Amino acid sequence: MTYSLAGIGELLWDIFPSGKELGGAPANFAYQATALGGEGLIVSCVGSDNPGDEILARLEALSLSRQYVARDRAHPTGTVSIKVGAAGNPSFTIQENVAWDFIPQSQPLMELGKSINAVTFGTLAQRSEVSRATIRAFIRKIPSSVLCIFDINLRQAFYSREIIEWSLEACHVLKLNTEELPVLARLLSMEGDERRLLSALSRRFHLKLVALTMGAGGSLLYSQERIYAHDGYKTDVVDTVGSGDAFTAALALGMLSGSDLATINDYANRVASFVCSKRGATPPLPDDLKITRWLNSR
Repeated sequence: MTYSLAGIGELLWDIFPSGKELGGAPANFAYQATALGGEGLIVSCVGSDNPGDEILARLEALSLSRQYVARDRAHPTGTVSIKVGAAGNPSFTIQENVAWDFIPQSQPLMELGKSINAVTFGTLAQRSEVSRATIRAFIRKIPSSVLCIFDINLRQAFYSREIIEWSLEACHVLKLNTEELPVLARLLSMEGDERRLLSALSRRFHLKLVALTMGAGGSLLYSQERIYAHDGYKTDVVDTVGSGDAFTAALALGMLSGSDLATINDYANRVASFVCSKRGATPPLPDDLKITRWLNSR
């Protein structure tokens, strides 16, 4: 079975010192989901400008559908300037008032929610009233059987307690990293070490799973009062851009396939480590990382 997974939110150009790469967490997620053997769909908006044309051409080259990518005549295609530190960790400068801040609602988009198996969304595209309303309408419309993942993706000051609490109440799975966890804990007035916080979040928001990525330290998955830990895979890091999105895509496909959480954690770490070893968020993936190949080899 081929699973259909949607990423709704930002779609943009990541501007590195060495050039530009397709970016935006939901777009990265959709690409990785497709590369791993699913059908990834991007729900977003680009400008009616040359950068927007180039993004659509890039999506076509990556065999990604453009059906749910709108065009906006009033706002430019989004860009993010990225500087990569010595350890491969990026810092971001995110352009405001751009096309993905104005993702329109439409009947075809609402109908899409009935045919997908999973969706991921974050806080960044909810910074604007228009895209926030579209994302929330879409999430409310999907059946309860659709796996709903909130990849919190805190960037600059583009989030609030209200946005985070609504998103946590709407999702089944929370994915975050070790930099985001203390920020989330402060906003929600929670205390404790990593494991206690994951447990508290799971209970408070009735989550099926909380996934904490820890960079080179691997990840923790928390579900039903159990912790599944993975130490990660060593790799020569080029940059970490998109590695969290790759982790989320692998996690989603693993959950949809019904795999056990230890296997899913191993798979997601393997995929994320490979993306870290390449430049940008959308490198070609080897066939042995496709979900069916991986599970058959276990």
